[in-house]
Amino acid sequence: MDASVAGIRLASGVLTPLLKKLFQGEGAGAGLVDRPVRLSSYVAWREKRGLGAADLRVLADHLVREALRAPGERPLPPGEEAGVAAALAATLHALGDLALSDVEAVRLGPRAFARELLAAGPHPGLSRDAGLFHARLVDLACLHILNFFTQRSTFVAATLVEQSRLHAETIAKVDELLTRIPRQDGRDAAFEDRYLAYVARRHSALTIFGLDLAPGSSRWPLDAAYVSLEADRAAPDEPGASIARRTLPADALLTEHHRILLRGEAGSGKTTLIQWLAVSTARGPGKGLVPYVLPLRALTRHGERLPSPREFLAGSPLAGEAPEGWEARVLRDGRALLLVDGIDEIPAAERDRARDWLADLITAYPDNRWLVTSRPSAVRQDWLGTEGFEEVLLTPMTRDHVRAFVTRWHAAAGPLDPALETRLLDSVRTKPDLARLATNPLLCGLICALHRERRGFLPSGRKELYTAALSMLLHRRDRERGLRLPELAEEPQLQLLQRLAYWLIRNGRTELDRTRAEALIAHALPAVPAVHVLGGAPAVFRHFLERTGLLRAPTADTVEFVHRTFQDFLGARAALDEGGLGELAAHADEDQWEDVIRMAVAQGRPRDRAEIIRELLARGSHRSVLLALASLEYAAELDPVLRAEVERRAGGLIPPTSVGTARELGRIGPLVLELLPPPEEAPDGAAALYTVQAAGGVLSERAIPFLARYCDHPSYEVRAELARLWPRFETRRYAAEVISLLPAGQNVTVVSDAELAALADFSPRRDLNVVGEVTGEALTAYLRAVRAEYLTVRGNGLLTDLDFLKGQDALVSIEISHCSGLRDLGGLRGLPVRSAVLDLRGDALPIAPVLAGWTSLRHLVLRGRHAGWSLDGFAPRVKLNSVNLYSVTPENAGPVGLSRHRGLRSVSLGECWAPRHPGEWQELALLTELAELAVPGSALDCAPDGLSMPSVEELHVPRSMIGGLDIARRLPAIFPNLRTLSLAGEYDERAVRAVLPSHVSVSHT
Repeated sequence: MDASVAGIRLASGVLTPLLKKLFQGEGAGAGLVDRPVRLSSYVAWREKRGLGAADLRVLADHLVREALRAPGERPLPPGEEAGVAAALAATLHALGDLALSDVEAVRLGPRAFARELLAAGPHPGLSRDAGLFHARLVDLACLHILNFFTQRSTFVAATLVEQSRLHAETIAKVDELLTRIPRQDGRDAAFEDRYLAYVARRHSALTIFGLDLAPGSSRWPLDAAYVSLEADRAAPDEPGASIARRTLPADALLTEHHRILLRGEAGSGKTTLIQWLAVSTARGPGKGLVPYVLPLRALTRHGERLPSPREFLAGSPLAGEAPEGWEARVLRDGRALLLVDGIDEIPAAERDRARDWLADLITAYPDNRWLVTSRPSAVRQDWLGTEGFEEVLLTPMTRDHVRAFVTRWHAAAGPLDPALETRLLDSVRTKPDLARLATNPLLCGLICALHRERRGFLPSGRKELYTAALSMLLHRRDRERGLRLPELAEEPQLQLLQRLAYWLIRNGRTELDRTRAEALIAHALPAVPAVHVLGGAPAVFRHFLERTGLLRAPTADTVEFVHRTFQDFLGARAALDEGGLGELAAHADEDQWEDVIRMAVAQGRPRDRAEIIRELLARGSHRSVLLALASLEYAAELDPVLRAEVERRAGGLIPPTSVGTARELGRIGPLVLELLPPPEEAPDGAAALYTVQAAGGVLSERAIPFLARYCDHPSYEVRAELARLWPRFETRRYAAEVISLLPAGQNVTVVSDAELAALADFSPRRDLNVVGEVTGEALTAYLRAVRAEYLTVRGNGLLTDLDFLKGQDALVSIEISHCSGLRDLGGLRGLPVRSAVLDLRGDALPIAPVLAGWTSLRHLVLRGRHAGWSLDGFAPRVKLNSVNLYSVTPENAGPVGLSRHRGLRSVSLGECWAPRHPGEWQELALLTELAELAVPGSALDCAPDGLSMPSVEELHVPRSMIGGLDIARRLPAIFPNLRTLSLAGEYDERAVRAVLPSHVSVSHT
């Protein structure tokens, strides 16, 4: 306390001598003999140590006199000095009675210490002014007493002891607390296990359309039902763009790229794929990924803002159970798999907002995996391109997929006449019209259900298929099972359901509130009296929801059609009934109305069809004209003049000039084959490529002779597209009529055992590219017949070993990648390969014996994981020309050992193999022929001063150079002949260019 504030001004020179008399001389050390060190052990009058009560009174008198001499107004009335001095002496005497140590006294502070001292002494019995003066003197004395203690050497030592004791107590208490409260990561792990188990159960079943199975079996186990479809890497949509497309198993997409925009038609299996990815990720041992299924139609059903990470579980039974911040921690660690379903199922006006939401999440949490689904035309090409998304298109089911689906469907449906399955497989194989319908899981399921329900008889067209399915679901099932329900015809039910469908279409939605659905039904009920047998609007709604199988409730207060296809079909009926033909055509350029318009043409009277098609032509856009052309397939009766006009107008769009137009034409069907140009009229590579894509999209055996005419086209990409289309057609016929006509040097990808056998029979090739789950037995049979020279095996989860490679003494190039089931690499030993790509993504496998035996190796790419190998493990005579090391090793390996390969021209090193100190850079500097180098930016930090690698002309830095301008400034000295610099991540391109010589080109990768 400042003495001036108390109204008393005393110099330290007055108080210091007094304090020295109050307390005895200090001893050595921390005073541990008397623990704790009490004030009583310091005071001079305890145990008659030389200062008695009389002496203490003399000191108090002196202190009072000195205080009264201070300048200013006198604080004490005359005659009360003796009383204050006596009271002060008694208070100071109480120092010997305090049960405090000097450390504890200092910790209290002067004010609190003064209160303790006043409480320990006798009541002073003074007047108000004298009492205030006495209290101020005690405050001042306590301030100097505590300062005196802090200057004693014993105090310092005792303080350290006290602090050590307190630290020990604190640590013990914290340890005890941690044993009682689970650690945060423990809570995270416990909840994560519970959440993953929930996801695996929640998404592990599908609905079997059209079946009424025994109780508990109406849900189809996903493991039994799922058919792995395929996806094409989407191509640029600009005319003449160069395209290098590749087909991949759809469920392996995220192993190739961590951000995918997946486009697919209605019913093509997008949502089923999301279920599969969610379940397989949740069940995947050791993957560490956490799937979040985010259906946009549900997240935006009321126009709400899209969720933040902590709201990802909203609507789930586990909402609110997650440890605080768990979702953000998963995202921050890059362990999330975000499955965003249905960009096309929200209104077009809300899609930009959804894109901004995605972009914000990716900016905040960039290291996660993303899959976003949409119908093909719902968003523009490259809609998420700036966010690094790869676009792929879910392809129609191949013949093999259809066979697998039919077989699994009948197995899941329970005991059936085995002849039904055989007859259906024969029908799909021999009837082109039926094969064209069976292009996606939804339609395949309907075909299977109708085939069973009708004992082998099937409708021949899409309109007839949907009509028959609705009849089965709405009417015949309950009647033929003898249920005691009110007799209700199909048409009244359709009248009410189509109103719900049309409301959803007009509002750009796929879900509506239960209350609105009941209101729409109530509004229509007076005009549909036959439905009154069910009761009021709530009862009718319950009937539709519980008995028809056409509606389902994703939440307690919302409803949607079981599939978008039924919504579009019924919405088209409503548009025809309301005479809204002009409204249909007005929406021709909107993806959500495309199938509605087609189905309206299919269901309309001849006059209605003609009016819709004329309106489409009148709009004049490419999309509306192509939609008119596509609608001809559904127009059973149409004025021939109008039909010819449609074909003439569409002919102006042929040959197609973009991928999008080619896809639109392919969906039209066999009719387009008559309009597409033959190869002699499409010599240009881009036009020919788009023409082949359009014909391949027809999915009719009638397309095979047309495609065969392009087999000798000079464009490699055109021929590659012909090879890629193989799975869409009958395997052996396509192999005989198309694959066999492709040049011997044309790469052909095989995706099934049947294709591999057909290739051996009709067009054996020594350059073999195998993608997907081809069996080891099929590979063995092929390689026994054909001595392969180049072999790629990619994306195969069936293989556990590579024994089919044993004895392949002609093999000079091999790639084994993304074969997660591999447990044995023995088949690779002793091969005469010169070039090898090993991307081992499963368990770490021992590759040392393999690489030690490859004496001809010149080019190596090593990715994934491996165990027990270093750069010293090559065969002694091996001299590499290029090496790409991005594999993960148990310990950082570094580039030590590369210097003996003095002929290396290209070196690419990942984090585990990059230089970590100057000595390892000196190892690289010995490669005097090295022209191309790739290292992460962090490795450049440790490049030593004076390092020079004049042979390097291309440098790739696959990590961000944020804050790396100092490194960029050093590059010309390290690489004096640098010509090309490729950087990844965020960086200031202008600043980087400014510090480099003008002849160095800088690009972003």
